[in-house]
Amino acid sequence: MELIEPSLNRSASDKDVLYTLAGVTLIVFGTGLILLNPHVRRYMSQIGVGNLFRASIPDIERYLKLRAM
Repeated sequence: MELIEPSLNRSASDKDVLYTLAGVTLIVFGTGLILLNPHVRRYMSQIGVGNLFRASIPDIERYLKLRAM
């Protein structure tokens, strides 16, 4: 009975990892499909996503310094 129990736990964690990776893959694939749409690309260029990212870099650096303490 002891030999069977660890293999059951391992298969459950393997399934969890598989489901997690599949979910991440679907999110990345769906995001790619959305960003391929020309209307979305035009809207994103108007917002200036690159500018938002550049503006957030100092906050991210400050967070990483605080976390390293």
